[in-house]
Amino acid sequence: MTVFALIGGQWGDEGKGKVIDYLAEKADMVIRFSGGDNAGHTVINNKGTFKLHLVPSGIFNSRATCIISNGMVVNPQALLNELSELNANGVDTSRLFISDRAHIIMPYHILLDGLEEERRGQGALGTTRKGIGPAFTDKTARIGIRAEDLLDKDTLLRRLKPVLELKNLILTKIYNRPPLVLEEIITQYNLYGEQLGHRIRNTGPMIHGAVEEGKFILLEGAQGSLLDTDFGTYPYVTSSSPLAGGGSLGSGIGPMKFNRVLGVFKSYITRVGSGAMPTELINETGEFIREKAHEFGTTTGRPRRCGWFDAVAGRYSVQINSISDIALTHLDIYDGFSSLKICTGYKVGNKVLDYFPSSIAVLEKSQPVYEEMDGWEELTSEAKTFNELPLAAQRYIGRIEELLHCHVSFVTVGPHRDQTIMVRPILA
Repeated sequence: MTVFALIGGQWGDEGKGKVIDYLAEKADMVIRFSGGDNAGHTVINNKGTFKLHLVPSGIFNSRATCIISNGMVVNPQALLNELSELNANGVDTSRLFISDRAHIIMPYHILLDGLEEERRGQGALGTTRKGIGPAFTDKTARIGIRAEDLLDKDTLLRRLKPVLELKNLILTKIYNRPPLVLEEIITQYNLYGEQLGHRIRNTGPMIHGAVEEGKFILLEGAQGSLLDTDFGTYPYVTSSSPLAGGGSLGSGIGPMKFNRVLGVFKSYITRVGSGAMPTELINETGEFIREKAHEFGTTTGRPRRCGWFDAVAGRYSVQINSISDIALTHLDIYDGFSSLKICTGYKVGNKVLDYFPSSIAVLEKSQPVYEEMDGWEELTSEAKTFNELPLAAQRYIGRIEELLHCHVSFVTVGPHRDQTIMVRPILA
C-alpha cells in the first residue's frame, strides 16, 4: 500500500499540477480532496496544455481511477465544460467519478460571492467569485445541496425549496436584487443530474478497496497551506483545508495510512489576491520574475505577486503538514540571476521572529531578514540529474533543505514532464 498526499507549501500556484502529473504515471487512483474550480492545475504533456480546475490531474493516466471527493464543491457546468475539452483532445474521462457526498455549487452561491466581495470594498478578500466560499458556508450550516441530491428529482426539490427561500430573502432584502426562480434552477440541475448521474456514487468502497489491495493512491491538494482557514493568513484564506490533514478528511483515508506527504514549493514565492506577503518584490525584480515565469492566475488570469523564497513560512508548512519530501519547482526561472535571497526571519520592531506569526497584524508589520546567495549563469533546463545542475543551484537547494529541515526529493527545471529531476527516489 502506498498513499501519498501532495499539498501546496506556500500560497498556492506552486506547480502542483506538473508534479502530480509526473507521479500519476504510476498511480492507481488520484483523488482531488479539497477546493473547487477556484483551483487551477496546469498540465503539459503529449496531448497538449491543459488547465484543470476540477478534474484530478491523474486523468491522463489511462489506468488510474480519478475521484472528485467529498471534500470538494462542484460547479456542474464547469465540470461538464472541462470534460468536454478533455474528450475533444482525446483524453478518456470514463474513469472519473464524483463522491455522492461532494457539495454542489448553486447559482445563488456565485451571485452572493460577487455581491459580498463588492460590499467589502477596499477590504475585499480577493476571491475568484466562483461561489466556493458560500458553498462551503452552506455545507457547514447544513443547508448544502450534495451530489447525491441530483440523482432524485423529488429529493432535489424538497432540499432546494427552503434554501432558495432563504437565499432570495438575502438577495432581495439586503442586496436589492431580483429573486432566483425555483423552477428554472430545478430544471437546470435535473439536467445536470442526468448528465453526471453515471459518475456520482458512494466512492468510499472504491477508495477503501484500493487501500486494502495495496494500490498506489495519490491525494491531490489544491491551493496552498498558507491559505488554510485555521493555520493560514486569516481572513485572507480559502474555504477548505489544503493541508495534509485535509487530505484525510477529504478522502476518508485515515492519516495512519499515509506513507508520505509531498510538499510543493516554488523556488521563489507567489500569491494571488489580498493579504500580507513579507518577501513581496514590488520592483523590477518582482516584475521580471512574473514575466519570465508567466505568473498569472490559471483560474482568474490575475497577475501573481512575486517574492524571494520565504523559509520562515516554508518551515511552518513543513511542521503543520508533517511534510516528508519537498518538490522544488521553477528552479530554471533563476537561471541568469547573479545573486538570490532567502528570507530566514521576520523583523518586527526590535525583535526578529524565526516562526510564522498567527496574527495577520504582526505579519503585515514583518520585514524580511535576508540571507544572500550566489546565483548561476548556466541553464538548468537541460539538466537530467542533480549533479548536472550548476554548483550554485545545488547549494541553493541544500540551503532550503537546511532551513526547512526537510529533504528536497524533486526539482523541476521547466514546464514539461521530462524536465523533472528525482533527487531522492520516493517511488518503488
